[in-house]
Amino acid sequence: MLNQKPREIAAEVLLRRERGTDFVENLLDAALAQARLAPADRGLCQELVYGAVRWQGALDWLIVRKAPGRTQKALLQVALRLGLYQMFWLGRIPDHAAVHETVETAKRMGCGPQAGFLNAVLRGYARERDETIALLAELKIKDPAIGWSHPQWLWERWLKLWGAESATRLLEWNDSPPPTYARVNTLRTTAAALAESWRAEGVAFTPCAWDWTGDDLMFRLDDHSSLAELPSFRAGDFYVQDPSTLLAVQLLEPRPGEEILDLCAAPGGKTTFIAQRMGNQGSVVATDAHADRLALIEQNCRRLGVTGVRTLLAGELPATQTFDRILLDAPCSNTGVLRRRVELRWRLQPAELVRLAAAQARLLGQAATRLKPGGTVVYSTCSLEPEENHAVVAQFLATNSGFRLEAERQLTPFAEGVDGAYVARVRRDEARPE
Repeated sequence: MLNQKPREIAAEVLLRRERGTDFVENLLDAALAQARLAPADRGLCQELVYGAVRWQGALDWLIVRKAPGRTQKALLQVALRLGLYQMFWLGRIPDHAAVHETVETAKRMGCGPQAGFLNAVLRGYARERDETIALLAELKIKDPAIGWSHPQWLWERWLKLWGAESATRLLEWNDSPPPTYARVNTLRTTAAALAESWRAEGVAFTPCAWDWTGDDLMFRLDDHSSLAELPSFRAGDFYVQDPSTLLAVQLLEPRPGEEILDLCAAPGGKTTFIAQRMGNQGSVVATDAHADRLALIEQNCRRLGVTGVRTLLAGELPATQTFDRILLDAPCSNTGVLRRRVELRWRLQPAELVRLAAAQARLLGQAATRLKPGGTVVYSTCSLEPEENHAVVAQFLATNSGFRLEAERQLTPFAEGVDGAYVARVRRDEARPE
């Protein structure tokens, strides 16, 4: 008998999501914190939740195909998604087990009257396994938005931006579980010493390098126990972040002794890397709009041995204070990290891009007023959308004399094999003598 608990927790989390109470990531974290599942069960629960959300579009297509014109109650819809996901995406579970456990879980959760319908749909698909697999493969070609489980407007947008091949690769990327990457904290250790620690801790890893990271900085963690329980993590020897996030700091070029402002800094990955690049020599002011997120920065600084970082709420920065360099990692649509934000594809709407672009332009304008003469501001997002990226910088340069664009780069998953990111470096002219 398979363990029922992970399936019940997964169904409860997805049901709460249907009721609109919170993002599924937050709901799952809260549920797992209370459940205290064994590692294998915890992994299964997470896989079921994220998989059912990630593949919701294709799963619902399968459901409608067997029950056209019928609107399912929320719990039944969740149960159908979970059962079909186990059958056609989670290959290690036999069909008969997936069907039985899904039906039994639904019954215990109050879906008894619909158990017969649920059983019939799932068993029907079990009998048509090969045909269904072929249909799903064909759907990815004929109707990529449904086949790869994305909103139609996003597919059409990316098709226009990138062309069919790259847009399809982007959809496929978003549907794949993200690997875990770790940055070596050279304030505490070296790449060689960290590698030795991981071997002793049973961590499987692979060194990685990109042109903006160089060697001996990034590792992909291929197999590991709970990271928070590793002695190397507790000692602050590494920080978990995607390689794409390092590009902004690389273009910022922080130097020892400088005064640097990191706007929208939480949870502190870029902040702590700035301090690392400076060798803890200099001053970094990290701001955020929320006090609890500032606490995350402070916690990470303590663990990593980062000194010289001062946290402030966004409105607490002294009006006349200026800086040598400013990093503005602006709030954005996050379309470059949709595989990490599994629910976001279903929440994001086209109008949000317009609102975000206006807010980003306002933040960039405010940041520029904090620059010393000759200083640089780096504007970055994890968006793939031109309105949030080049267009914001171009608008700023067109309406602000005395600034020039020095560097600009867009990272895309299908080209660089990392999360999407945009980074631009703008320099303020030196003050002219009167």
